[in-house]
Amino acid sequence: MTQQTTTKASRREELLAIAAELFAQRGFKNTTVRDIADAAGILSGSLYHHFDSKESMVDEILSSFQAELFRKYDEVAASDLDARAKFEAVIRISFDAIHDHHSEVAIYQNDAAYLAEFERFGYLHDRNVELRKLWVGLLEEGVHTGAFRPDLDTEVVYRFIRDTVWVAVRWYRPGRGLTAHEVADQYLSILLDGIAARRRPVKKNS
Repeated sequence: MTQQTTTKASRREELLAIAAELFAQRGFKNTTVRDIADAAGILSGSLYHHFDSKESMVDEILSSFQAELFRKYDEVAASDLDARAKFEAVIRISFDAIHDHHSEVAIYQNDAAYLAEFERFGYLHDRNVELRKLWVGLLEEGVHTGAFRPDLDTEVVYRFIRDTVWVAVRWYRPGRGLTAHEVADQYLSILLDGIAARRRPVKKNS
């Protein structure tokens, strides 16, 4: 790779990082190409030397982030860990993603539903289906092996976990307060062990 190619690639990454931060803060629809160019200190026309549209920018931001995230998920799923250990691992990976890719997660949380209306972003729906399959599968495996309670409704638990994990992007700020690992520890402790000092008896259906 030549120096010129390396410089161009680095500039693309810099522009994507600037765009990601703006999309996360303002929302995709409310961010213009000019906003990105101004933040980068260049003319709007110069931005088009690297990207043909802001849609292309957010596409590259989200697709590369999700490819990395699901690669890590897949490694856990294919491992020899037991169901509980796999479950804990994917939760930790998710909180690490919020820490390492805060803007990308925020964009997904805020704009995925809007972007998924367009054909080029159809993979967002596919990834959501893939995530559900993975997490529900781990929960079902845990119930089957006795790691989790037999009375769990895995669909309800999945929805609870999905919403409570990813919503953390709205309040968690890297470098402030608890680390991502510490947040994950607290979350897993609450989720798996509860918050009550004594467990409440489980009511049997009459």
